[in-house]
Amino acid sequence: MFLPLFPSPPNSSRISSFSGNGKSRRHLQKSDTSRPNARMALHDDLLLHGYYTTRLWIGSPPQKFALIVDTGSTVTYVPCITCEQCGKHQDPKFDPDSSTTYQPVKCNIDCTCDYERKQCVYERQYAEMSSSSGVLGEDIVSFGNRSELSPQRAIFGCENAETGDLYSQHADGIMGLGRGDLSIVDQLVDRGVISDSFSLCYGGMDIGGGAMVLGSVSPPSGMIYAYSDPVRSPYYNIELKELRVAGKRLPLSPSVFDGKHGTVLDSGTTYAYLPEAAFLAFKEAVLKELHTVKQIRGPDPSYNDICFSGAGSDASQLMKIFPKVEMVFGKGHKLTLSPENYLFRHSRVHGAYCLGVFQNGKDPTTLLGGIIVRNTFVMYDREHDKIGFWKTNCSDLWARLHNSGAPSSDMSPSPSPMGTPGHISPGSKVGSIIFYMFLNLKYSKLEPHIIELTELIAQGLHVNISQVYLLDFTWEGNESLTIWSITPPKPYEYMSNTTASNIIARIAEGEIKLPKRFGKYRISNWFIESDPNRTWVKNYMGVMIVFILILIFGVAGVVGWWFWRQKRPGGGILYRPVDSVVYEQELQPL
Repeated sequence: MFLPLFPSPPNSSRISSFSGNGKSRRHLQKSDTSRPNARMALHDDLLLHGYYTTRLWIGSPPQKFALIVDTGSTVTYVPCITCEQCGKHQDPKFDPDSSTTYQPVKCNIDCTCDYERKQCVYERQYAEMSSSSGVLGEDIVSFGNRSELSPQRAIFGCENAETGDLYSQHADGIMGLGRGDLSIVDQLVDRGVISDSFSLCYGGMDIGGGAMVLGSVSPPSGMIYAYSDPVRSPYYNIELKELRVAGKRLPLSPSVFDGKHGTVLDSGTTYAYLPEAAFLAFKEAVLKELHTVKQIRGPDPSYNDICFSGAGSDASQLMKIFPKVEMVFGKGHKLTLSPENYLFRHSRVHGAYCLGVFQNGKDPTTLLGGIIVRNTFVMYDREHDKIGFWKTNCSDLWARLHNSGAPSSDMSPSPSPMGTPGHISPGSKVGSIIFYMFLNLKYSKLEPHIIELTELIAQGLHVNISQVYLLDFTWEGNESLTIWSITPPKPYEYMSNTTASNIIARIAEGEIKLPKRFGKYRISNWFIESDPNRTWVKNYMGVMIVFILILIFGVAGVVGWWFWRQKRPGGGILYRPVDSVVYEQELQPL
């Protein structure tokens, strides 16, 4: 029997991994590339929230969590129900006792143990002085109902304490995508269920959301690659050689971008940070190319931001004002950055923007955060030690991946909706979101529960019940069609593009959970309505017409009665004849 062997790089985290019984295991890597992948949506907005999140389900029955996707972290963790030093987050804490498949990772020679030497523990500290610590457990992890990958057992951290930003953030925890035994990617690769690759695609300015794929996908034509050395540093680094602004090379040695950890891609970092020499050269080159804008102070007086006013609010027109920037990798491969890849909106001045590139203190590391790869499909091909970049619209990419994914019935109690979300262009106005919901239920049985259905839709889409309207309904046989509208919180106002994108993503992911008595449902279509008043008017048109008719008839009746009284003798006032008998009346007490 001949078995293929595949070399692993030195210090590779794929050599061994933990199992629930505390024993170490080893794996031979498969050479086929036909393994399934986990296709998942990204939520939130990089600059509004400082991160992107995805949804992960842990346990049996599954408990849902919103986790920050972080290529700089090597462990996935969520708050434990026993944690007294954890903040208030988006979802309830993980309850190990409620999961029939949970197992603690027993103390062994490959881990740090607790004081009683019974269970493995972890601890992570971050540059912004936040930290997380807790115990390690193993359970079934599910990736959403659009994933080809079935639920898998994986080791994760159950937090007992968190500090700093981890304590105050809205997201529940971290999904570690870095290199390491506890990384969710390494664990899935070790099990042989996915190829040694994953991809991220962040939405553009004012859009938010995006897509993530655990496992390999066919690389698109035109993808630009950069070598990534797994031995160079524990982070995902690339071989950056030079920067160009408006086609002109910055007068810098390639060694500037190779200090300490080199040039690192970190999805958990918001902005870009350059070594001092590179930052000063970049800033000077950008300032030389600006002629129609005025430099102003930043939104926060405690920071010395470099900002410009007079650029207008339409992000699609920034290329006419701000220069293009190019990153040149080894072998001369170039990635072009548009203004949205190095600018962010000024929060206090309309039509103003600030540089999203800063000096990295005295640290010689070049750190490229999420802003650099907005609207860029980034493939972390760990198997071939390279990272690919492809400029695209990440909202459209998400739709393509979502539409081609195979649903998994183990992920969610409701079947996923059909169709693909429409792209919300920057600057477009969202007055409401309309979607069609089919239910396998006779309308006679559905009608008494319409209010409850409205509440369930509001809960699933994370909106107020006052924003959910039933526009129309019809039925045929045992199936009912309902048409719903999600409106802004206040009438006559528009919905932000980020909020609208998140609502559409939740519709697409099947986040609306219905009890069994409602039967199965499917979403056949959804679209954006640009007029914020149309839905309100439609919902209250009947009431308005009835009110106007009552008012018209009421006024006409009063006017007719007045004329009738005036036409009577004496103008409608009754007089007694002088000779008429007047009966004596008793005085009534005051």
